[in-house]
Amino acid sequence: MSDMITADLVDLDLSADTKEAAARALAERMVSLGRVTDLEGFLADVAAREAQMPTGLDGGIGIPHCRSAHVTEPTLGFGRSSAGIDFGAPDGPADLIFLIAAPAGADDAHLTILSSLARQLMNTEFTDALRSAQDARTATALIRGEEAPAATAEGAGEDTAAASGAASADAAAGSTVQDTAAPAPAPAAVPAPAPGPAAAGTADATAGATEGSAVSAAEGGAGGSGAAERPFRVVAVTSCPTGIAHTYMAAESLENAGREAGVEVVVETQGSAGFTRLDPAVIAAADGVIFAHDVPVRDKDRFAGKPTVDVGVKAGINRAAELIGEVRGKAERGEATSGAAPATPVERAGDSTEGYGTKLRKWLMSGVSYMVPFVAAGGLLIALGFAIGGYTVNKAPSVMDHFLWTQADSWGALLYQIGVVSFGFLVPVLAGYIAYGMADRPGLVPGFVGGAIALTINAGFLGGLVAGLVAGGVVMAIQRARIPAALRGIMPVVVIPLISSAIVGFLMFVVIGKPIAAAQKGMTDWLNGLTGTNAILLGALLGLMMCFDLGGPVNKVAYTFATAGIAVASPSDSAMKIMAAVMAAGMVPPLAMALATTARGRLFTQTERENGKAAWVLGASFISEGAIPFAAADPLRVIPSAMVGGALTGALSMTFGATLRAPHGGIFVVPLIGNPFFYLIAIAAGVCVTTALVVVLKGMRKQAPEATAAGTDPAAGPATAARDAEHTVAA
Repeated sequence: MSDMITADLVDLDLSADTKEAAARALAERMVSLGRVTDLEGFLADVAAREAQMPTGLDGGIGIPHCRSAHVTEPTLGFGRSSAGIDFGAPDGPADLIFLIAAPAGADDAHLTILSSLARQLMNTEFTDALRSAQDARTATALIRGEEAPAATAEGAGEDTAAASGAASADAAAGSTVQDTAAPAPAPAAVPAPAPGPAAAGTADATAGATEGSAVSAAEGGAGGSGAAERPFRVVAVTSCPTGIAHTYMAAESLENAGREAGVEVVVETQGSAGFTRLDPAVIAAADGVIFAHDVPVRDKDRFAGKPTVDVGVKAGINRAAELIGEVRGKAERGEATSGAAPATPVERAGDSTEGYGTKLRKWLMSGVSYMVPFVAAGGLLIALGFAIGGYTVNKAPSVMDHFLWTQADSWGALLYQIGVVSFGFLVPVLAGYIAYGMADRPGLVPGFVGGAIALTINAGFLGGLVAGLVAGGVVMAIQRARIPAALRGIMPVVVIPLISSAIVGFLMFVVIGKPIAAAQKGMTDWLNGLTGTNAILLGALLGLMMCFDLGGPVNKVAYTFATAGIAVASPSDSAMKIMAAVMAAGMVPPLAMALATTARGRLFTQTERENGKAAWVLGASFISEGAIPFAAADPLRVIPSAMVGGALTGALSMTFGATLRAPHGGIFVVPLIGNPFFYLIAIAAGVCVTTALVVVLKGMRKQAPEATAAGTDPAAGPATAARDAEHTVAA
């Protein structure tokens, strides 16, 4: 820990009043020490993590953190706020703020030390000592583990100190198991020491803990208590998107709550530092399971057949005792999962309030997010094949039979044929991962089978959507059935794939396949027949949708509609026009905001002007999210302006008959665009209109620019942009 934090990284009088400002203040200290190379880029990564889930915790703690390519070495900044800063914790503002910066390729040793700090934040003696620290050096020593909190040091004998040291070693190793024969020692008061000679002891402690878990499970609670009197046993898995802080804090909270309730809790922490799977004997001996996670639990089927509570990781931190009581209640009532338990967020108890419309959207977006990379790869390869080999490249013989290294036509044919193979996966991948979003891994087989059948019967993209939903529904129904214990082990591998594939295949071939194929053909014929006013109106509508939420669900619907049309080896002219209109409209908002900040900078805050510089590149690359910082700060002026410009661009693109074979790329694929000159004119027209509207509307505001700047969150732009850009990449 000593190499991660120094007194220069501690601010005991943090004056920031927002979480973004707090992160910036601590990050600036990291920049001054050369530990962060790009302040704005790093803050964008911090904000993207914050957007996934608030990092505020009960007890007045905020732990903004991320892994970033802009971090040169693992670094920890600490700030103490007298007024408190809202980090989204249920109990109010945080006064202790820890900014954790981990490099994108941080090694496990550093990550485990950071995880040990996360565990210590659940220790009130540790946090109280930080609140009473008089200077930065004292606070630094406490965090490093060089000085014990006074409450722990007073009256502590050698045995207590030894127990605390053992617990620290276990925490620093990111241990995923603990001895279940007896309650674990009290949590350490300070984080474990930095890597060095003590690291070997840390590893030994972890190994010993793992071995102890297996032995204690085999003994069935021996040591003075009979088997019938043994404590209730719980195994748990914790994980969070970054795997640095919340993962280990939830583990510590569950373990502490278990000790207070007389329940043996063994936790598997699936964090960034890797994880050690719970011993099968420990799982077999457990009476219940708790999943506290925000990313899928790895190898979740190991826990099938046991009473299970499935929640988000924040619930594991804030409601640990309640979760233990809930899983005990399920065990007493005999409620157990049958087969492989659902692993997707929409099936978790934490999301029980969501309606079916929200769940359906998540399921569909799950399939689309896995499909789009195939679209991008296949579409760009096919487009490059046409660019290199000419428009007859689709008639070229197989490159297996005819390929000349020195001929451009052969290379064009190679790229085209690779792209065609990539496109062949689109519908099966779409269907398979829709089913996966509904029913986890057991849904993959019937989903892929249904998607392949959709291609066979010419049901296309629409058939893949239906096949995925049907496959997921069939698997979910099978999972809810009561299964004899003897069959549970083979359910995910044999029974579910066999039965579900047969049912989905029957439905697709015999029952619903033909109507879907007819509907797909009708939609294709309608698109191919679009001319004149109808085509222009469709372009305007798609432009409006692309600019409505800038990377959100409506934007994704328009984009998916366009990519589905070109997701064939030989897309129709109408489909390529739609793709061109969608990409052109999506480029307008960020380019317009960049132009507006350049032309009338005084109407924007300093942060917005900086975001405007980045928006030039984002807009040119067809990343609509570049405009989100501006829309978030002033939605009533920016979003309507962007929609008007996007609608104009979409309509003009359709009017000019511009075509596009590639699903992405912005100006970098202009050579692949049909009628490129007028295509760029359409984009320029939309950008100018949006810019003019934004400037006029902002100029009509009564408040002065200084008041606007004071009321604008200085870091909201990078935060929102990073979050939605990540979603776009994921999709």
